[in-house]
Amino acid sequence: MRLLLLAVYILTFLAGVPANVLAFRTFCRKVRTRAAPIDVLLLNLTISDLIFLAFLPFKMKEASDHMQWLLPFPLCPLTGFVFYVTIYNSTLLLTAVGVERYLGVVHPFRYALCRRPRYAVVACVLFWAVTSLNLSVVYIMPYAQWGDIAAEPPSTCYLNFTESELGIILRVRLELFLVLFCVPFLICCFCYVNFLLVLWRLPNIGRRKRLRAMGLALGTLAVFAVCFVPYNVSHVVGFVRHESEHWRNVALLSSTLNACLDPLIFYFSSAAVRSVLKRCLRNVVAKMHILKCG
Repeated sequence: MRLLLLAVYILTFLAGVPANVLAFRTFCRKVRTRAAPIDVLLLNLTISDLIFLAFLPFKMKEASDHMQWLLPFPLCPLTGFVFYVTIYNSTLLLTAVGVERYLGVVHPFRYALCRRPRYAVVACVLFWAVTSLNLSVVYIMPYAQWGDIAAEPPSTCYLNFTESELGIILRVRLELFLVLFCVPFLICCFCYVNFLLVLWRLPNIGRRKRLRAMGLALGTLAVFAVCFVPYNVSHVVGFVRHESEHWRNVALLSSTLNACLDPLIFYFSSAAVRSVLKRCLRNVVAKMHILKCG
């Protein structure tokens, strides 16, 4: 399992960092010049992914040490907290992107009257607050396990629990499954199914634009299904069986991949990202042509 964890972490880091840095620069420029709600949401999704990727090397170190925590112990609760907050923050931001697209297509005139970037900013702040409060147990529990500061810290990080600790953790995980996964997923499905139905009936939409919109809808739902379902299912299984499932770390790998799959959503959602990406590809092709000729 150690090699699998390391392989997925390294792949996610190598693929996710350049893609998200490119998206971050693009959305920062777009927000400074002519911000739209979708740009604010996608910028926050990029920031969430970059924070996640910044802490991913600590998880690589943990995996390479056979899930023993050999780093300074204060990094344990901080890494776990940031790791899970950014994962669940992504579910809320992806849902918000779906809602924004749904309102823009299904209720274009009413939505145009209240389409303000500041509302997206408020939503993003609310998302960070909700996920941070719900995941606060991930930060508190390792210190509770440590107990006496003078004693030796636990050898693992947020992995082994007593019966009383497990009772708290399993209830929190079930709540995360219901509130931060099921509700956003159902909202996302409703928005994108109706988005596609309305889009399909519009006669004046070009084929390329229609395909891009379909790619956005299907890509977002695929990210939800592939990245978030396995890990959240482990919450339910663990609650029913009253144990922390040993395969949770493997299920978590699918959520880890979200950081390098989100740029696909950026591509379908933002003309600015598509333009920058095409320009980068042209520059790479031109340089390769120059090297070949030289």
